[in-house]
Amino acid sequence: MNPLRPMVFLVLVLTAMAGSAQSPDHAAAGHNPDPAAHDIGAGGHVDASAGPSHDSAAHEPGPGYDEAAALALSQEAVGRTVGDYTFLDGKGREIALSSLRGKPVVISLIYTSCYHVCPTITTNLASVVKVARDALGEDSFSLLTIGFDTPNDTPDRMRVFAGQRGIDINDWHFVSAGAETMRGLSADVGFSYFSSPKGFDHMIQATVLDGEGKVYRQVYGMAPEPPSVVEPLKEILWGKQVAATPIAGWINNIKLFCTVYDPTTGKYQFDYSPFIGFGIGVLVLSGIAWVIVRSWRESSSSGPAV
Repeated sequence: MNPLRPMVFLVLVLTAMAGSAQSPDHAAAGHNPDPAAHDIGAGGHVDASAGPSHDSAAHEPGPGYDEAAALALSQEAVGRTVGDYTFLDGKGREIALSSLRGKPVVISLIYTSCYHVCPTITTNLASVVKVARDALGEDSFSLLTIGFDTPNDTPDRMRVFAGQRGIDINDWHFVSAGAETMRGLSADVGFSYFSSPKGFDHMIQATVLDGEGKVYRQVYGMAPEPPSVVEPLKEILWGKQVAATPIAGWINNIKLFCTVYDPTTGKYQFDYSPFIGFGIGVLVLSGIAWVIVRSWRESSSSGPAV
């Protein structure tokens, strides 16, 4: 047996395994941030998935509201650094956006006098947040729900709004902002809103900021699927999770890489298939190495032909 043949086979196997390796970016490639991938609703709220209005009867957006321009404005904000704004929570305490830097932040803008859409947005977001926290960890990201109707969305109204939704989730802050802060923030995150006969016409969007305060992704719709929120968070957290030791950080990255969404359960689960594939690969390579060594020994022991 020619000892070079197993060597050639080994090179081919290693090449195939390297080509099938999946990077974290490839794992998240199913998300399409292109604005053309989202539909704009016809209701008073601009919803990229459904387009409901403030009540069950749809109404036309108010004068001056251009839905296509609103979506374009939202997408233009991606990559923009958000200013360091200060808000008041339900207990009147100040929360500076800079105090949340270092990990992702999800921002949702609502107004408390909305009796259908905004409460539904928040309740649905809470369901997604629970899935995300189970997958990524309790301290993996922060949330801000901000009332943009500045004369009415007081700290007390925001506290009551959260209580009515039954939301008591760690590091989720329901906050108020002054008019100047709201103007600056809405411009930074690409959020547009206008008064209408039934309240406000506005984008239904959640904005994901990275750890440096830049707009990383816009998530549209009243009821986003968990991956639309979790996958951007995974991308941000990959390789950047704070850990007490290098080994702990390595384990965190393995969890991120191997945690995948199961649509049948609506949750993220740990995927063992990469480890199974790795184990099979080790066994195959070990077998090839054994054949090579055996062939080499046999050719050496036989000596030169007489």
